[in-house]
Amino acid sequence: MKKDKTPDKNNINIELDENTAQGSYSNLVIVNHSPTEFVLDFINVMPGSPKAKVRSRIILTPQHAKRFLSALEDNLSKYESSFGEIKSLQRDILPLNFGAPKGEA
Repeated sequence: MKKDKTPDKNNINIELDENTAQGSYSNLVIVNHSPTEFVLDFINVMPGSPKAKVRSRIILTPQHAKRFLSALEDNLSKYESSFGEIKSLQRDILPLNFGAPKGEA
């Protein structure tokens, strides 16, 4: 029997250009929501810098936010199975100085 080479209707062809493939580093995310969307602002905070810029903003529907949470939980579980438990920081403390002493000139 000959295999049908028509694309599966459940598959999506996803393209990743070189610029996007480089990614963007973030060590802080701020999450806000409205009745219709979740907004995730990914930020890169540098030690000793009084300012930080939002590097990327992702806007999700509530349904996609819940699916994202589920996928993230699944991947964290797999990561910890392979590499051990990830230690959590206290939720109310932002380590904006990265624990290093303040620089002086």
